[in-house]
Amino acid sequence: MSATALIADDEPLLRERLRSVLARAWPELTVVAEARNGREAVELFDEHAPQVVFLDVHMPGMNGIEAARAIARRAQLVFVTAYEQYAVQAFEQGAIDYLVKPFEEARLVDTVQRLKQRLLQPAAASPALDSVLEGLQAELQRRLGAPSGHLQWIKASVGPSVRLIPVDQVVYLKADEKYTLVVWEGGEALIRKTIRELADELDPSRFVQTHRSVIVNLHHVVQVTRGANETAEVHLKGRREMLPVSRSYLHLFRQM
Repeated sequence: MSATALIADDEPLLRERLRSVLARAWPELTVVAEARNGREAVELFDEHAPQVVFLDVHMPGMNGIEAARAIARRAQLVFVTAYEQYAVQAFEQGAIDYLVKPFEEARLVDTVQRLKQRLLQPAAASPALDSVLEGLQAELQRRLGAPSGHLQWIKASVGPSVRLIPVDQVVYLKADEKYTLVVWEGGEALIRKTIRELADELDPSRFVQTHRSVIVNLHHVVQVTRGANETAEVHLKGRREMLPVSRSYLHLFRQM
């Protein structure tokens, strides 16, 4: 049975081993892309739309569980993790499959058989998938400890001077060719740091990415309006412009 897959792991040797073992266990499978972190996994998934995604749980920036929440219901998910407890609950509910590092080839063969069966059936994600992934994310944060050292100031050139913009005052950030536009309560400025770099440095409880080119401060969001094709628009307090929400990030606003 032919199919397509994406592999996401920050360790090149592990990606290579998984790819080589998959070639033996599932010769008809084509690995269309490989990602080094969760954010890249979501971007490559949107580009290639693979049927199966292998996600390492521990990756820098956006981890595998966060990436799974963006991809959920659009592909078969397999967590690759050194900690079995992260995936057992979701596996038992039929939401995902998992491999424990260092995985054995026989275990991967079992996973391949289950994936083939699921791909033959009509798409039907577990209704508990969202809550399971939220629970896994909470457990991961508890085990690793809350992240610290989030960005507090953004250094930007404003005219002939350099200004330190308090992150608390930032309304949103938007990619602008080779630069990033910083919109804050006192004005706008361009900086050389990319959206991807900023997403990994900002406090995720306050700042969320809504599109591959946009990050918004949740404290400045007044409402989110659903649009066509599982997209939406973010409305900001006291501002006319609206920000796009792509389908990969719509799950972040389901409770709003």
